[in-house]
Amino acid sequence: MGMRPPTGLPSLSRRSRVLLVTALVFAALLLVGPRLTDAYTNWLWFGEVGFRSVYHRVLLTRVLLFVVVALVIAGIIWLALLMAYRSRPVFVPVSGPGDPIARYRTTVMSRLRLFGLGIPLIIGLLSGLVAQASWVTVQLFLHGGSFGITDPQFGLDVGFYAFDLPFYRMVLNWLFVAVVIAFLANLLTHYVFGGLQLTGREGSLSTAARVQLAVLAGTFVLLKAIAYWFDRYALLSSQRKEPTFTGGSYTDINAVLPAKLILLSIAVICAVAFFAGIVLKDLRVPAMAAALLLLSSVLVGAVWPLLVEQFSVRPNAATKEAAYIERNIAATRDAYGITDDKVEYVDYKGIAQNATGGNISTADRQTIKNIRLLDPTLMQATFIQRNQQLQNFYGFPDPLDVDRYEINGELRDFIVAARELQPQNLSGNQTDWINKHTVYTHGNGFVAAPANRVNIAPPKESAQAQQATGGETGGYGYPVFDVDGLSTVSDLFIPEERQAIPVTQPRIYYGELISKTDADYSIVGSNGEPAREYDTSSEQYTYTGAGGVPLGNWVNRLAFASKYAERNILFSGVIGEDSKIIFNRDPSERVQQVAPWLTTDSDIYPAVVKGRIQWIVDAYTTLDSFPYAQRTSLDGVLEDSIDQTTGRLLPRKEVNYIRNSVKATVDAYDGTVTLYEVDKTDPVLQAWRGVFPEAVTPESEITDELRAHFRYPEDLFKVQRDLLAKYHVDDPREFFTNNAFWSVPNDPTVEGAGAGMSQPPYYQLLGNTETGKSQFTLTSGMVGFRRQFLSAYLQAHSDPENYGKITVLQLPSGSETPGPGQTQTSMTTADEVSRDRNLLTGGNVNKIRYGNLLTLPIGNGGILYVEPWYLERNAGAGAPTFPQLVKVLASYRDKVGYGSTLQEALDKVLPGTGSAATDLPGQQGTAPPPNEGTTPPEQGTTAPPVDKEAAVKQIDEALASVGDAQRSGDLGQLGRALERLQTAVDAYEKAGG
Repeated sequence: MGMRPPTGLPSLSRRSRVLLVTALVFAALLLVGPRLTDAYTNWLWFGEVGFRSVYHRVLLTRVLLFVVVALVIAGIIWLALLMAYRSRPVFVPVSGPGDPIARYRTTVMSRLRLFGLGIPLIIGLLSGLVAQASWVTVQLFLHGGSFGITDPQFGLDVGFYAFDLPFYRMVLNWLFVAVVIAFLANLLTHYVFGGLQLTGREGSLSTAARVQLAVLAGTFVLLKAIAYWFDRYALLSSQRKEPTFTGGSYTDINAVLPAKLILLSIAVICAVAFFAGIVLKDLRVPAMAAALLLLSSVLVGAVWPLLVEQFSVRPNAATKEAAYIERNIAATRDAYGITDDKVEYVDYKGIAQNATGGNISTADRQTIKNIRLLDPTLMQATFIQRNQQLQNFYGFPDPLDVDRYEINGELRDFIVAARELQPQNLSGNQTDWINKHTVYTHGNGFVAAPANRVNIAPPKESAQAQQATGGETGGYGYPVFDVDGLSTVSDLFIPEERQAIPVTQPRIYYGELISKTDADYSIVGSNGEPAREYDTSSEQYTYTGAGGVPLGNWVNRLAFASKYAERNILFSGVIGEDSKIIFNRDPSERVQQVAPWLTTDSDIYPAVVKGRIQWIVDAYTTLDSFPYAQRTSLDGVLEDSIDQTTGRLLPRKEVNYIRNSVKATVDAYDGTVTLYEVDKTDPVLQAWRGVFPEAVTPESEITDELRAHFRYPEDLFKVQRDLLAKYHVDDPREFFTNNAFWSVPNDPTVEGAGAGMSQPPYYQLLGNTETGKSQFTLTSGMVGFRRQFLSAYLQAHSDPENYGKITVLQLPSGSETPGPGQTQTSMTTADEVSRDRNLLTGGNVNKIRYGNLLTLPIGNGGILYVEPWYLERNAGAGAPTFPQLVKVLASYRDKVGYGSTLQEALDKVLPGTGSAATDLPGQQGTAPPPNEGTTPPEQGTTAPPVDKEAAVKQIDEALASVGDAQRSGDLGQLGRALERLQTAVDAYEKAGG
C-alpha cells in the first residue's frame, strides 16, 4: 500500500510558534537594528556638516530604485506564476501512488499565498537590494549633459556613452533577469500542476503552457536583439588590443560591428519564430530558431572576427590599426587632460655647457637656493625627536607634506605637519574610557621646517627654553624651526607675534592620525563643570567649535551607545545637556561621505589659511566609459616606493576619465567641509551639480590665500605621467612600435620593501626661466622605454597664474643623459663616497638612509641631480631611530660632488654655484665644517700638515676619532670626525701621497 501524501506543512505547537516568532524578531533586530542606528547617526552627522540634502537625495534615489526594481521584478515573476496557475489542467493524471509531483502539488495548494506571493516578493527584494547600489548610474542619466566631443565612429556625443548608455544597459540587464526567472517559474509551475508532463517518449505540453513559454522565450530573444544594438556602442571601449591600446580596433569595427548587426537581424527572426509558437503546435520551429541563434553567435560573433584578426590584421597590424590608434590617442588625451593646450613640449638638450657661478641664470640661482634637503618621507621620526612631539600622545603622519609660504615677500617651501593626537600612543591610565574620549581630545599646533635648511651648529639655548620656542636641542643635520628670527612652529606655547606662519587656532580635532582607531570619537562640552580636556600641562580646555552632534537627549545617547557598543555613553556623569560627540574625523573620509560621487586623493595636507589650519583634499570626478580612452587601474599606477614603506591607502578603481574638478577643505578645529569648484569645463562635475546643486561652492568664493596653497595633486600627476610615457607620441605607427615610449624610473634610493617600485614625483621650488622667480611645481624624470637614460622631465605647475599646466622638457632621442638609476650608481660608487659610507655605517652600528634623488633642470639645458644622505642609529627592533642629514651628493655632466654641505657638493660639479645655496638669510646648507659655530675644537684639529709623514699621522688620529664616534653613537661627533679625516686625506694628497 502506497504512502499517503502529506496535506501540508507540519503543524507547530503554540509554544513552538511563540519561540519561533521571538527568534525571528530577535534576528530581525540584530540584522536591521545596527543599520537603523547607522542611518540615524549618519542623518545627524550630515546635519552637523550641513550636507543633509546630499544624504536625503542619495537615500531617496536608493529607496526609489529599490522599490521600482523590486516591484518590476516581483510583478513579472508573479504574473508568470499566476498565468501558469490559472491555466492549469482541470484533471491532472497521477502516475501512481508514489508520484512525487503530487506531494509537491498538495503542499503548494495548501500554501498558495506563501508560494504565489512569497517567491516573487523575496526575489524582488533581493533584486532591489542589488539595484539600489546603481544610484549613481540613474542620477547621471537624469542630469548628464553633453561633452561637446563626438565619437569618430557613430558621431554621437561622448555624453551618450558616459551618462545614457550605462543606464540603458542597466535596465536591459534587469529585464533579462526578470524574464529568465519568470520563464523558469512559469515552467516549474506548469510542471507541478500538469501543464507540462515528462512521461512517455516525448511528454506533453498544454496549449496554455506552450503559449506562455513561447511568449517569455520570444521576449528574451527580443531583448537579446536590443542588447546586440547596444553592444555596438560598447565596442568603442573594447579591450581586445590591450595593453597596446583601448577602444575599437580594426577587427572590432570591420568584423565584430557587422557581426552584431547580423546577429541582431537573426535574433529578431528567432524572436518571431518563438512568438509563432503561440499559434503553431510544432515546437520544431522555435527549436530550430534557438539552434540558429546559438550557431550564428559562434560562427558570426566569434569565429569570423578571429579569422579576420589572424589572417588580415596581424600580418599588417601597424597599417591596419593606425586609424584606430589615432582615435585612442586623441580620446585618451581628452579624457585625462593631457591635450596640447594643457601640455607644453619644450626641446631640451639634456647636456649643456659647463655652468659656473658666473654664468648661471637668475632662474638657476633660484632653483639652487631652494634645493630641498629635507626628505618628507624620512622626517616623521626626526620631527618627533627634535622636541616637536611635546607629549607622548601626539604624533605626525608618515610621510610628512610639502607646501610653500611667502615670508617677507619671498616664496619658500616647507616640510609641514599638523601635531595631531595619536590615540595609539596613549598608555596606562590615559587609555581609561573617560580619559581617552573626554580628556585627550585634540592635537596642538602646526609645525613647519624650511625644506632647504638644516641646523649647522648646536644652539646656545637650553632644551627647556627651546621646547617653548620650537627650537632644537642640539646637534647639526636636523631640521630648523625658524625663519628670519620667527618660529615656524605655531602652537599654544608660542605667542602669535613670534610665529612666522601665524595660527590663531592651533587646536586640531580633525586629522589623519586621530581617526586611525575603531572608535575615533571624542565627547566635548562643559555642562557647567570645570574644563576637562587636556590643552597644556597646566591648562584644560572646553571645545567651543561648531563641530559635533549633540548628546543632550537620551535618543541620541542611546543611538551612539548602540553604534559604538559603549554603555558609558549612556551612564557616564560627564555627559550632559551641553555635550557633543565628535566623530568621522578623517578629513578625506569626511569629504568622501559628503560627496560620495568623488574620488579623493591619497595624499591630503594641512595649510594655514586666515590663521586656521585647513586640511586640503583634492577630489576627482571619474568615469569608466569614455569611448576609445585608455583604461587605468588607479591602485596600480599610483603605487610607488612611498606607498610600499608607509602603507598609504590608494583608491582601488578602474577609470578612463579623470578630472581634479573639486578642491575640498576641512577645518581642523570645527570639521567644516567645503567643496570648491575648480574646473567649470568638466561635464561630469556639471552633472553632479545638477544632482546636488547646493553641495559645491562656486570657484569665485576661493580666496587668494587659499588658492596660493593649492598643489597640483599627486595622484592625478602619477596617472598623467604614466599615460604621457606613451601618449606624447603623435604618429600612430610609431606608437605601435613602442620605440619612442618613456618609462617612469624606479626609485634607486629605496632598499627593502620599496625596491624596484616607481620613483615618486617631488614637489620643488624651481626658477622660472621667463620671470626669474620661484615657482612651486610637481616634477618627475622619465627614462627611455626599457632604458636608463633620461628622456624627459615633467613639471606640473601649482602657482595660481599657471595652475594645471604641464611642461615637458623633451630630451633628444639619442641623448645619453644619465637617468636616476645610473646617477645613483655613479654617485654611490665614487671612491670618496664609498669610503665614507663604510666609515659612516661603522660595522652596522649606523645605517645610511638615502634621501630624495632630486632631478633639476639647470645651466641652459643641463640636468643636475642632488641627493641628501641621512645617518641613523641601527637600533634594535622597535627602538626609535632619528635620521640626521650628514652628507650631500650632487651630479652634473658625469661629475660627482660630495660634501658635508650643499655648497661643498655643488662647487665640485658646478664651480662657484654653491654660493647660490646660501642666498637665503640665516643658516643654510647641511652639516657644518668642523668647529663652526659654538662647537669647541676637538683635539687634533690643527692646520693641515705639509709633509707626508705628518699627514699620515693626522690620518691615523682622524681614524681613531671616527672609531670613537661610531662607538659613542653621537652622530654629530661622527660627522665632525669625518671632516677631520677628509681634511687629513686632502693634505696627504697635496703632500704628494
